[in-house]
Amino acid sequence: MNIKSAVFVKSIAGPDEILGDGIPQVAFIGRSNVGKSSVINTLVNIKNLARTSPTPGRTRTVNFFLINNSFYLVDLPGYGFAKASLEERQAIQKMIYWYLLFSGVDQRKIVLIIDAEIGPSDYDLDTIRQLTENNKNIVIVANKIDKIKKSALQKQLDKIQKQVGSTPIIPYSAEKKIGVNELIKEITNE
Repeated sequence: MNIKSAVFVKSIAGPDEILGDGIPQVAFIGRSNVGKSSVINTLVNIKNLARTSPTPGRTRTVNFFLINNSFYLVDLPGYGFAKASLEERQAIQKMIYWYLLFSGVDQRKIVLIIDAEIGPSDYDLDTIRQLTENNKNIVIVANKIDKIKKSALQKQLDKIQKQVGSTPIIPYSAEKKIGVNELIKEITNE
């Protein structure tokens, strides 16, 4: 399936009728500054669908985009932004977990984006554990592979795979558009 259309629908910060409208949802999560907006934009081939910013932590709501009139791509706030107050970081973390685990939505897929060079953070690993325990369907996008020397890439991907267990990983570069087709196949395949 190709992505032919992507339209912003709405932003929410709590319970809303969009959560129960029956349209499948694919959620995108990741640490602030991991390139989540860039991954989304390359995936849908629209430059500024998800707003990118040099300032990490700009997304503060749960944003819904209707893809091909058939499913929502759900852009969640980035977590771990150090310049936000502790109260703001906790509120964002609470919103993320509410949507993923307690909103009543059974997401078709949850796409966790990590920085391939850095690997998963402790928070990423904890998120994977909690999602796995709740039988969520997860795929990891190892973004920014273009920043790793080709000779070191496979070793780094193997290291990440060891850390995340059996969760599938898609090597990705929003910059060079590597992994786009694999991710489209993963999120559109029921």
